[in-house]
Amino acid sequence: MSDLIPVKEVKGRPIPLRGNDIDTDRIIPARFMKAVTFDGLGQLAFYDERHNADGSLKGHVMDDPRFLAKGDRIAVVNKNFGCGSSREHAPQALLRWGIKALIGETFADIFYGNCIANGMPVVTGDTATVDKILAAIEKDPAHDLQLDVEARTVTYNGETFSIEIPDGVRKQLLDGTWDATRVLLSAAEDVKKIADSIPYVSGF
Repeated sequence: MSDLIPVKEVKGRPIPLRGNDIDTDRIIPARFMKAVTFDGLGQLAFYDERHNADGSLKGHVMDDPRFLAKGDRIAVVNKNFGCGSSREHAPQALLRWGIKALIGETFADIFYGNCIANGMPVVTGDTATVDKILAAIEKDPAHDLQLDVEARTVTYNGETFSIEIPDGVRKQLLDGTWDATRVLLSAAEDVKKIADSIPYVSGF
């Protein structure tokens, strides 16, 4: 296992996903949750929102040529994004589509936690701030958006906005301790020492 991976900033083309109460069933329909791994989920993100019954495209923003771009992406959303069931497949599908961070008004708690556990910064702004960011993206989408976790700012096309992220979550991202498995394995020697000192573990 390699060293911890800090997440100090994310930079990439934004994708505006407007709408309140977008739930995890819409983000990744339940019928696609049969795989043992999360591989391939990216192409299925928002599948029913993007496709007709015959598989043809409906014209969803994720397929709009104005917002198509290679590389890392940042989603900008509205209120209560990721509500519904607690499936980890939802942030995994977004991550594999290319979304590496999210900016919005509010997020469902479990979805929020699942994102952080995958190293995806999730930050919030008030309605006016998010509306300004969305409007700027939709007016002129051909720019990268930069999310600075340390400074708690979002910058798009020369304009910088203040955003919010809890101190504990911010510290996890900056320290790289968002990855619980890496944290545990990085302390493997200490864990072994403690285990060896416990009679019912060491075979006493």
